[in-house]
Order: sequence, then structure tokens, then C-alpha cells
Amino acid sequence: MDHPLIDLINQKIAAAQADGEFDNLEGAGKPLPKSDDPENDLVNRLVKESGGVPEFVSLTRTLERLRSELRDTGDRTKRQDILKEMSMMEARIDLTRKAHLR
Repeated sequence: MDHPLIDLINQKIAAAQADGEFDNLEGAGKPLPKSDDPENDLVNRLVKESGGVPEFVSLTRTLERLRSELRDTGDRTKRQDILKEMSMMEARIDLTRKAHLR
């Protein structure tokens, strides 16, 4: 089954081609770059272009924030809670890093 807007999409593409909007695109006539994960290449590129990062990177940023909180906190109870959270975060980072490398 076609997309409900396929006719409109094709019209827009044809108009852009007629106007020369696809002429002189960067990389035109060159082979596509090699990919380690061709099945997810498009998704990976879109995530990267939109500023996305692997989960372990965002978790590492959270860990850095917790370390800063720990430095700024004098309350023993609060420090213990932060240390527990940091320990859990380090374990999650390790797991996600290993999963990412597979």
C-alpha cells in the first residue's frame, strides 16, 4: 500500500528536479561511504545530525553532574544518596558501553 501523500511527494520531487535543486549536490557522482551498520545507517546518521549521542555518553554527562553535586553538598545524607546514584550510574554506563561496542 502506498503512502497517502505519495502523489504529492512525487510532484514535489519532480518540481525540484525541474528547477535544478538536485544539481551540484555535495558528493554527487561519488560512492556512498562505507558503513559498519548498513541496516541502521539512515537512523544513525539522523541521530548524529540532530545532536544525538550514544546512551553511555549521555549517562556519563549525568555522572559528571552528580560528581559536581557531590562536591557542592555538605549534607551527609544527601552525599550518601548521591554516591549510591553514582554507583548505579557507573554500572549502567559500563553495560551500555559494552552493548554499544557489540
